[in-house]
Amino acid sequence: MDELETLVDEIRACRVCADHLPLGPRPVVRMAQSAQILIIGQAPGTKVHESGVPWNDASGDRLRAWMSVERDVFYDEQRIAIMPMGFCYPGRALNGGDLPPRPECASLWHDRLRALLPNIGLTLLVGGYAQKHYLGPIYRKTMTETVRHGLEYGPGILPLPHPSWRNSAWIKKNSWFESKVLPELRRRVRILIT
Repeated sequence: MDELETLVDEIRACRVCADHLPLGPRPVVRMAQSAQILIIGQAPGTKVHESGVPWNDASGDRLRAWMSVERDVFYDEQRIAIMPMGFCYPGRALNGGDLPPRPECASLWHDRLRALLPNIGLTLLVGGYAQKHYLGPIYRKTMTETVRHGLEYGPGILPLPHPSWRNSAWIKKNSWFESKVLPELRRRVRILIT
């Protein structure tokens, strides 16, 4: 077993914030050293918690459509690595959405995982939590502005809105996303995984 596999097994056994998780811990992460694309999302929802498969819901369907990849390619961990900001389902917020990702995961695991992924040519920062964490001082005032200027972050990083149905109105309102960002996303993905 290599170092990355050992670390992923350690993460899947993590119980650090178990007392704060309404459905209990079930860390969701997929990757292999050969992966060329890294998707950093928010946290698993209830469907993903049940299945243990990341992006195994309507948001995942939309993300795959944005990337223009089939399920078999998306779930080929030799090509695409997937890690959320919080590895477990965090619970439901009062507004009906999910709570923010638990903060423990990023500080405990992210740097160690990324250090073992030497072939990443594109990191997708999906949603505001990932963008704020990874862009830090170059994060714009809003997620909208960050995504609007996403092509300025260089060829290795691309911020995206969360593909949730809750963002359907945002996508309609910001038509530049589909006309400018998605073609570039698909171009970058195609270069790396074909």
